[in-house]
Amino acid sequence: MAPPLLLLLLLLPALAAGHQHPSSSGSSALSEWRPAKASYYAADPEDAIGGACGFGDLGKHGYGMATVGLSTALFDRGAACGGCYEVRCVEDLKYCLPGTSIVVTATNFCAPNYGLPADAGGHCNPPNHHFLLPIQAFEKIALWKAGVMPIQYRRVKCLREGGVRFSVNGRHFFFTVLISNVGGAGDVRSVKIKGTESGWLSMGRNWGQVWHINCDMRGQPLSFELSSSDGKALTSFNVVPKDWEYGKTYTGKQFLL
Repeated sequence: MAPPLLLLLLLLPALAAGHQHPSSSGSSALSEWRPAKASYYAADPEDAIGGACGFGDLGKHGYGMATVGLSTALFDRGAACGGCYEVRCVEDLKYCLPGTSIVVTATNFCAPNYGLPADAGGHCNPPNHHFLLPIQAFEKIALWKAGVMPIQYRRVKCLREGGVRFSVNGRHFFFTVLISNVGGAGDVRSVKIKGTESGWLSMGRNWGQVWHINCDMRGQPLSFELSSSDGKALTSFNVVPKDWEYGKTYTGKQFLL
């Protein structure tokens, strides 16, 4: 049976190295193991890069192909974007690779298929907890012949190299920022922005981890205050310099683990 389609496929030629490890590796868990199911899709490197979280080029933003599209129940309208999950195959002695797990980052949405029941083909329909993996990631924990298989998952801390990245865009009175490479919880639940000509202003989630505000922020250095789902906050003062440009990415501090 063919796997459910992603809302937008995320495609890169190679799986980022270093994500496969034994399930006894001692990752810092943010939750207990929970049951779910997983399937895979075959990524074509020649296809366009995209994704429901807004990260775009996953290699450029540090995610590689160790990624996952989450079902409706897990995606939480984009709030889960950037979070890390440890996934392991269970119960299927024929297809599971014993003693292995993989840490993947939520970068996409596995769209529901309401033409099929949740228990008969609608893998990503509510209330299912379903993980749609690139085949490169799927084959780290199971043989491809497994198709749709039972798994266990848990939230873990995201280990990132370097600081949080702020990719700015927009036009005049519409300002957006893509926030990526977030360590710790990995997700971002609220964002505030401050220029030298304003106090702290709350931004809205445009989609995924793209945030926006209807305000002209040009000609001033910009600071950001982020909060994540584990209750931690991070403030990067003047991370975007006064002479910033649309389309550029600037790097700030990182969440402490």
